[in-house]
Amino acid sequence: MPLKSKADKLLQRHKQLTHTEMAKVTSHVQRAQDDWILNTVMIEECDIPFKYKRKKQYKNLKGQRVNLTYYPGKESVAGMELEIMKVVRIKIA
Repeated sequence: MPLKSKADKLLQRHKQLTHTEMAKVTSHVQRAQDDWILNTVMIEECDIPFKYKRKKQYKNLKGQRVNLTYYPGKESVAGMELEIMKVVRIKIA
């Protein structure tokens, strides 16, 4: 029986999650929001932002290839509903 990665275990437990490997980051923005640093990542050939929070500033991921585990979500900005992806796990590939 092959060993399962952490991403595989997450996907098995939570059916709404999606996992993408070797995605190229085209943009990475970090900004303070209360006690958190809100990170927004844009991925090559995808128009939807991927968002996640960290307690500390993280190194810039622009140009890096990453593995992402995420699920779809919605965010309301100025009364408009926008589709976003909420990142559960991100790791440099």
